[in-house]
Amino acid sequence: MAKTEKVKLPSWKEVVIGGINPDAGSAAKYNSGTWRTFKPVWSDERCIQCNLCWIHCPDSSIMIKDGKVCGMDLVHCKGCGICASICPVKPKKAIEMVKEEK
Repeated sequence: MAKTEKVKLPSWKEVVIGGINPDAGSAAKYNSGTWRTFKPVWSDERCIQCNLCWIHCPDSSIMIKDGKVCGMDLVHCKGCGICASICPVKPKKAIEMVKEEK
């Protein structure tokens, strides 16, 4: 059998920095709405303007005007359903997820 050599691993000071993303944190550049299966449908009549959907939306797809929800940005919405699940309105929520029809 061949004798194996011990490999010297670099110290943490020698490891090359990688994975730098100078423009992190913006879903505005990605139109993820083209591949969703379900889309949110918002009801102005049922909405109590708690803004919980806006706070929890990972894609900034809840449109706000003068501090109030005014609609959905379906271009950037990926259809995750977080907005509908967090909506406190009962019995029928202000945001419902419906099957995307193409």
